[in-house]
Amino acid sequence: MFDPAGDQVGKIRDFVVTTRGAARAPSVFGLVVEVAPRRRIFVPMTRVTAIDPGSVVTSGVVNLRRFERRPGERLVIAELLDLRVTVQQSGEKVSIQDIAMTQDRSREWLISRVFIRKGGAGFARRGPTLTVDWNEVSGLFEESGEQGVDSLLASIETMRPADLANLIQELPNKRQLELVSGLDVEKLADVFEELPEDLRVDIMSGLGLERATNVLEEMDPDDAADLLSELPPEQAEEYLDAMEPDEADDLRRLLAYDDFSAGGMMTTEPIVLSPDATVAEALARVRMPELSPALASQVYVARPPLETPTGRYIGVAHVQRLLREPPSQLVSAVLDTSLEPIGPAASLGQVARYFATYNLVALPVVDENDHLIGAVTIDDVIDHMLPEDWRENELDEEG
Repeated sequence: MFDPAGDQVGKIRDFVVTTRGAARAPSVFGLVVEVAPRRRIFVPMTRVTAIDPGSVVTSGVVNLRRFERRPGERLVIAELLDLRVTVQQSGEKVSIQDIAMTQDRSREWLISRVFIRKGGAGFARRGPTLTVDWNEVSGLFEESGEQGVDSLLASIETMRPADLANLIQELPNKRQLELVSGLDVEKLADVFEELPEDLRVDIMSGLGLERATNVLEEMDPDDAADLLSELPPEQAEEYLDAMEPDEADDLRRLLAYDDFSAGGMMTTEPIVLSPDATVAEALARVRMPELSPALASQVYVARPPLETPTGRYIGVAHVQRLLREPPSQLVSAVLDTSLEPIGPAASLGQVARYFATYNLVALPVVDENDHLIGAVTIDDVIDHMLPEDWRENELDEEG
């Protein structure tokens, strides 16, 4: 979306439509536009002055208040595509693949035609397709209608987890569950880490035991422990009993700490190497794509065992230092022994001051016997310093 001067306003993520009665074509009321930083706003169609391939031009001032779907409104991509509707003349069930809109004489945008695919249950991508007038199908605005997720999943394939979490918050409960059921476990775990507490608890409860435990095992341990602490104790214990024993043991250790302590914020899966490991081995470990940038900034050295809780903690090697050393150099020769680890009982305030004083992005956590038990990263510190509902409530702005 561009303004009249040609400057980009944002990216169009969906269209908002509303019914006007059985005999009148549904109205395309406006656009959902994503503007920086990850805010979805509403832009009325009355502001649209041109629609060209790959771009839409708007006029006037854009209201940056966060978009909220109102009763009676539907989102085209999120809620109508793949919807199962009925062809009125034959009674045949079909799925919606696309929707066309037309501007009438009064310059109002209306849904005019729908592109449908015939086929049986399962919404398979087979069967003939055709285009019909909007009023030749029924069930377009039924909240309880059957609906697949193929088109929706295709539209969100490149979305970051935080953006996908924002989208999920805008959907009705039924569509939320349909979407998360279609996500692979890895992506769903990333999305769960970005959702507000109450919403992820509701969704987790609807996943079923096997899928829920798979998601918990895929999440970062600290985030998984936070989620378990939000569930009823008997439900949390049921999930823990169904998990792999090693994974469950890590989470039980984290659940023993206060949420706002170093132990409650840490992950139990930092990079840990033995003293005889080389710089080349350390750099190979930090290249692992699943590591967050903060967690990949440091390599911890400890005596065996190397799984937390480890043997005696020796020190930390910073990635910037590792990059300046020969690959054959022992990592134990380039340790920063001046960085004192912190204990699991340290408060959020103590941890935050430690990070600020020494300009850190990660910090090792050891127990009373100098065994490395985890690491706190800066993203978790910031997360705990913000209000609990920071993911839900953004400052309203107008511009």
